[in-house]
Amino acid sequence: MKNANHAILVTGGAGFIGSNFVLHWLRRRQGALVNLDLLTYAGNPGNLASLHGDSRYIPLRGDICDAELVASILREHRPALIVHFAAESHVDRSIADPGAFIHTNVQGTFTLLEQARRYWSELNEDERKAFRFLHVSTDEVYGTLAPDDPAFSETTPYAPNSPYAASKAASDHLVRAYHHTYGLPVLTTNCSNNYGPFQFPEKLIPLMILNALEGKPLPVYGDGSNVRDWLYVDDHCAAICAVLDQGRVGETYNIGGNSERKNLDVVRTICDLVDEFRPDAAIGPRDRLIKFVTDRPGHDLRYAIDASKITRELGWRPSLQFEAGLRETVSWYLENSAWIESVRTGAYRDWIRQNYEERVPR
Repeated sequence: MKNANHAILVTGGAGFIGSNFVLHWLRRRQGALVNLDLLTYAGNPGNLASLHGDSRYIPLRGDICDAELVASILREHRPALIVHFAAESHVDRSIADPGAFIHTNVQGTFTLLEQARRYWSELNEDERKAFRFLHVSTDEVYGTLAPDDPAFSETTPYAPNSPYAASKAASDHLVRAYHHTYGLPVLTTNCSNNYGPFQFPEKLIPLMILNALEGKPLPVYGDGSNVRDWLYVDDHCAAICAVLDQGRVGETYNIGGNSERKNLDVVRTICDLVDEFRPDAAIGPRDRLIKFVTDRPGHDLRYAIDASKITRELGWRPSLQFEAGLRETVSWYLENSAWIESVRTGAYRDWIRQNYEERVPR
């Protein structure tokens, strides 16, 4: 493995995908890992509690928009790799407060790139050759697909339709520009919808698992026909490692799960699994809890990822198909009630009430 013993800086490593990546990396590599995270609502140090006492793990609280802080971290820890997860990522929140997404996703990425460029320019020749800046992005930058359209490829034109997607598209363009203008050795990955342990429970899959468990309504936007490609989070982490090890500098790699599903079908599968794992006669079949609500403004119809490039060039492919990964995910949430309660703050409950409970039933 390249850079196996070098320090790595991860931004947003206490979030859902970031924390899974930190755990994945430290199970396989030996160097120090610095985790810079602002610890907002979606960042949870409890995700990484298993690393307590591991001297390789260095958690730091701070904002990627703080240039002086970022510069000091780079000078002190001298990472060979930067993996940039830190982002506001929930579409509904971007509709309610787009400014926060511009601040973190655009300004934050710019600040990180600028400090990385300055740091990289001062490295010796061997260190400069080894250095990589990997930017983690989303398939939502490509816009939406009709039912019979081919899946997104790395050459699909950008057409973001939400403030979140637009902010990520802007950050992708900045990363590309820093490579072509300054020569910064960057890599970009665009992934499909992730699911798995430690996902904040305002997202579709954990929200439906927990509501189904408790016998609460299962709010489904529109008629539930929107399609997403689902990627198990640990498969995503393995793909990022493959890109860091073997990816061509300046390239973009799409990462998908080859698992397109309608939202309604996902919810029904969750109902079946919760019924299987935790039958409750008082609640009855959980699919009775499905409640169609007013659709999200500008809701993209379909996302699908063509991941043939990363398979062809780097040999990566997802190890779990959706049904197996979802079974593992439902099981994890049912067995980790303490973690769930730790993230269900009053602010979280207020958001769920505003975004789901106050929507007009269809």
